[in-house]
Amino acid sequence: MSNTYPSSRLHDLIAHSRYEVMPTAKIVDQVTQHVPTEVPITITAAQGKGLEATLSTTVDLARLGYRVVPHLAARMIHGRTELEEIVARLTAEGITSVFVPAGDATPPVGDYVQALDLLRDLDALGRPFTHVGITGYPESHPTIDDDVTIQAMWDKRQYATHLVSNMTFSDEHFSQWIERVRRRGVTLPVLVGVPGPVERAKLLRMATVIGVGESMRFLKKQRSIFARIAAPGFHPDKFVTRVSALSAEPNLAIEGFHVFTFNQVDVIEAWRQRLLAAPAPR
Repeated sequence: MSNTYPSSRLHDLIAHSRYEVMPTAKIVDQVTQHVPTEVPITITAAQGKGLEATLSTTVDLARLGYRVVPHLAARMIHGRTELEEIVARLTAEGITSVFVPAGDATPPVGDYVQALDLLRDLDALGRPFTHVGITGYPESHPTIDDDVTIQAMWDKRQYATHLVSNMTFSDEHFSQWIERVRRRGVTLPVLVGVPGPVERAKLLRMATVIGVGESMRFLKKQRSIFARIAAPGFHPDKFVTRVSALSAEPNLAIEGFHVFTFNQVDVIEAWRQRLLAAPAPR
């Protein structure tokens, strides 16, 4: 690898980043304007918009040449019949990757209460997707005990191909978590969730374009994120550099970054390109 990069490992991880976006009306245009097609795009599932927004955005971007990873939020899907219809629609468009969280729908709209329920049905349908991501929680889940999330990860591992860690702000915290995960025998490769360098004001603007009810949920969920992104001790450059050093340990199986864009894809892609082009430190 050329020494024009800060480190070969950081370059590899940044090059293998993928972007998470919300399925708003303008996001397809924003992605096509600012993001090269080699960057995978994951599409969230928002309870207030319904799963159709996720699926239609997925199809639109796939037809434009992107590798797209829709979130199939289990609690937003009614059951096996609807899942079969979703699988048929996605595979017809060449979609090979999905991400399966439980989702926030309370109560669930149908038979699926947790991600494992849906994963088992995907397995029964012949594993139609070659890549299936499940969630890991380096930071504690706001409503679920750590022991429960850890057990759930173990239960889901046989149906998945990789872990996607939820957003984390401390490389030390992440390091301790992934080492515990490996000690428990979960060996799935991991994409490390990291917030991009998005300003608090832009996060607030994002909340104004996703619908009133959904905006309130967004603001409630991201309240602590506003504070932590703006905190003096956190900067994504430092975080990704330190994680790249951790990734030199092969048994940790760190494959890349899952970047939470909050739909500020122009800012995030400029940041990624800057890191890729930065000269090596002397």
